[in-house]
Amino acid sequence: MISLEKTEYPQMEEAAIAAGVTLPIEQTGIWAKFQADIPGRTPWGSYRILQDGKTIAFIGFIDMETHGYHYLRAVHGPVWIAKPDEALERETIDAIVAEVQRVDKKVVFLRIDTWFTAGTTPVLSTIPYNQTVIIDVTGGDDAIITRMKKRGRRDVRKALRECPAGVADETKEAIADFREYYDVMVETAKRDGFAPAPITDYSDMIEALGAEHCRVFAARIDERVVAWSIVTVNGTRAVRYYAAMRNDVMRLHVTDKLLYQECCILGSQGITDYDLMGIGSDFAPSLMGLNEFKCKFTEDITPVAPARDVPIKKSFYKALTVAKKLKTKL
Repeated sequence: MISLEKTEYPQMEEAAIAAGVTLPIEQTGIWAKFQADIPGRTPWGSYRILQDGKTIAFIGFIDMETHGYHYLRAVHGPVWIAKPDEALERETIDAIVAEVQRVDKKVVFLRIDTWFTAGTTPVLSTIPYNQTVIIDVTGGDDAIITRMKKRGRRDVRKALRECPAGVADETKEAIADFREYYDVMVETAKRDGFAPAPITDYSDMIEALGAEHCRVFAARIDERVVAWSIVTVNGTRAVRYYAAMRNDVMRLHVTDKLLYQECCILGSQGITDYDLMGIGSDFAPSLMGLNEFKCKFTEDITPVAPARDVPIKKSFYKALTVAKKLKTKL
């Protein structure tokens, strides 16, 4: 039998550590605190998920209020101690839904990450992915290069020989003033055809998470920031959350040098796994453009559970789906 036990984030994190699980940062108290300062987002609760009294997974939700309705988001949750089979996952989803219905009548749907599709629908918004690239950053600088694909090794070595950029951890500088870094993001967005988030989305994130959980790495040429990344850190896992690069350095292998030196710095700090956060697949074809760059840094592709929606107020959710289809047609 599946049951949920409500717990505070510190206790959930301690239980995860005891179970040998590194929680994604989005399933921790520091992330909930960060989200609490964003309008329309409220930490909703964290739980241990038990089967016959034994902990099998962990989950924490953020209440997302948008367009006059509420849904709960659990980024990278549930976090399983061991990957479930379809029956166990479905039973767990049913238990979560029952708990949400008991506690909060206003929630329209859940957005959780599931291995199987039963009881779920494709997400109304955002672009989920079911594969990612995780770089092993242990063993030192040479070992990191050795584990890359042939093309990755070639590009990184060329960058180390020829790229004039210097790379450094600039977290303190970025917290103090993010404007120069943001200019690079605006240029990247214009080139790649997307709308950049407001500057505060980035600056508030790095300030709220702090240097222990968030790093900004930057590449500079003649003291000018030409590329950067924001990396989240929790335990021994790091994730490349955002990255940007100026147009005029695209042929200089700046991003190869930046990413490789991020790996080296993180590895020297005790990080073991560096997740580049999603690549394209048949499930996520719109992300295929990321594969050429990301996949060269390791021989392995890692499957992950993608985000899916679990309708609770089914008529309301159906109306949202119809509205989205009409908007897409228009």
